[in-house]
This record gives sequence, C-alpha cells and structure tokens, in this order.
Amino acid sequence: MARALPDGRRVAPSILSADFSRLGDQIREVLDAGARVIHFDVMDGHFVPPITIGPLVLESIAGLVHDAGAWLDVHLMVERPERQVPDFARAGADSINVHFEATPHVHYALKSVREQGCLAGLAINPATPAEAVTAAVDELDILLCMTVNPGWGGQAFIESSTAKVARLRELLPERVCIAVDGGVDTDTVGRLAEAGASLFVAGSAVFGSPDPADSYRRIADAAGAA
Repeated sequence: MARALPDGRRVAPSILSADFSRLGDQIREVLDAGARVIHFDVMDGHFVPPITIGPLVLESIAGLVHDAGAWLDVHLMVERPERQVPDFARAGADSINVHFEATPHVHYALKSVREQGCLAGLAINPATPAEAVTAAVDELDILLCMTVNPGWGGQAFIESSTAKVARLRELLPERVCIAVDGGVDTDTVGRLAEAGASLFVAGSAVFGSPDPADSYRRIADAAGAA
C-alpha cells in the first residue's frame, strides 16, 4: 500500500520551471526551505504540445527527494497514461495523476496506479466540469484541478477556478485531497485554500524567481501550509 500524503496544506514546487542545468541544487533549495512534495510534470507532445521529461529524470532525483522525507507527485499530461504508469512507479513516483481527458479508460488507469503502489490522482482541465469526476470517486486519492490550461508554465490564473474548487470540495469525500495547478502564487493561493484545496502546485512562482527557497516560503505562508 502507498503511504499517505504529507499532512495538512502543502505547496508542491513544480520542477517544470526549474533550471535543469542545476536541477539537483534547486530541488535541494526548496527541500531545505520546507517543501515535502515535489511535482513532476510529464508532457508527450500529443495530449499537450510540449515535450518534457520522463522516468529517467524521475529516477535521477528520487533518492534526493525521498532521503529528505519528501514525496514525488507525478502529473502525466500524456495520451493513454495507463501505458506509462509502471515505468514511473518503478522510477520512484509516490503519486501519479492521470488526465480524465487523456484516456477512455479512467477507472482502469486509476486502478493501475494503485496496483503499482502509488496514490491515484485524477487531473481535470479547466473546461471539464467538476461533476465529471463523481463516477470515479472510489478510485481517487487526489483530484488535481487545473487552474490554467495544461502544457505551459507561467500562464495567468483562471479566476473561475476558485468556485470550481469549492464545488469539488462539496462533491468529493474529505479523504480525497484536492490539488490545484496553474497560476498559484501569493495572490491566489489563499483563495484556493479557503475554497478547499490542500495541495498547491507552484512552478514559475517558485523557480522563476531569483530565490526559489524564499518564494516557496512566501507561498506556503500565504496558504497556511506546513
């Protein structure tokens, strides 16, 4: 069985926005600042236009993250994600999020994540209604609500997302962690926390700043996060 997510509200720096020539050092900076979840974005050039990173990069940072007592949260922005789940689980993922829109077999994909010993997350795009997730609730550990369109860092926060998060919190049992991803910074994170989110993915707001550790702490403080 997969272990539980870190308790309480948490900010998860997304390495999509990191300087990959200094990836290990930048991850170490935010871990030393208190981060206990590291978000790992995977894009395939099909489900979303960009192509990013894969299991080899995940494996290369897994020891660093796990030795700090932290969690690796993988976000598969890929078509037919169920085909990729075993490789990312073996590479060190603790939780794996698959997109509702990326597979005709949502239940199977989520079940395959759990069978690999990881927590199962379901990600939904901004245009996907909150009610769409209810049929899969029994297979869910995490619901990842995209608050920008997936594929690129640095996008502006979609303001209607706050109400959507509140609706998701009404629909989902308390055991399901609601995560948000996109445009998360000191201005938006408090509203999302009040709406019911407890895991906040922040990429450019952390690693796009001159001091990622300080930016991480500022966002965590604004969220009331540990």
